[in-house]
Amino acid sequence: MEMTAVDERRMTELFENLEVPEGIKMELLRGEIVMMAGPDLVHNRIVRSVALQLPSDRWEWLMTQDIDILSEQSEPVPDLVVLKSDAGPESGRLLPSEVVTMLVEVVSKNSVDRDYGIKRSIYAAGKVPAYLIIDPIVAHCVLLTEPVGGGDEADYRVQRITKFGDSVPLDLLELELDTGEFGTLPGVRPHRRP
Repeated sequence: MEMTAVDERRMTELFENLEVPEGIKMELLRGEIVMMAGPDLVHNRIVRSVALQLPSDRWEWLMTQDIDILSEQSEPVPDLVVLKSDAGPESGRLLPSEVVTMLVEVVSKNSVDRDYGIKRSIYAAGKVPAYLIIDPIVAHCVLLTEPVGGGDEADYRVQRITKFGDSVPLDLLELELDTGEFGTLPGVRPHRRP
């Protein structure tokens, strides 16, 4: 047991000191370092569309922001982080998960299992109130709310699936998210993740 804690601490130290080449996104997910190439245009346009719909007088949105989920040995980098305008610290590389209202991940062909699996569990364990998965492979959004549990058992109690073209009710943000402009990824085999 002691060896595992030492190994995970070493992974965290290694992760925080790695030099990452331009255009590569890197995350620490439960002690495992994951690297990905830069995203598709479809992905970036969806993230932009969501960000532009958030009222800036009440909500702050951040991209490429590392989230600190201490209990999880995780430092994920969601595609979009949403928090109340005055909720976050003044500076620092890590944003504590406790101040986040919603995290958004846009699925790519290489991130399906991570976005629907380990990140769902990590974000629930970090008590993030809402996790929105936007999936341009199968053209739907999955809104997860009411996090419960801890560790590998953590999950969200409520799941709502909305097809692209319909509005996603984001009650926590007091707005309806218009998905009409969301593009899809052509030529990617559909998956069966819920």
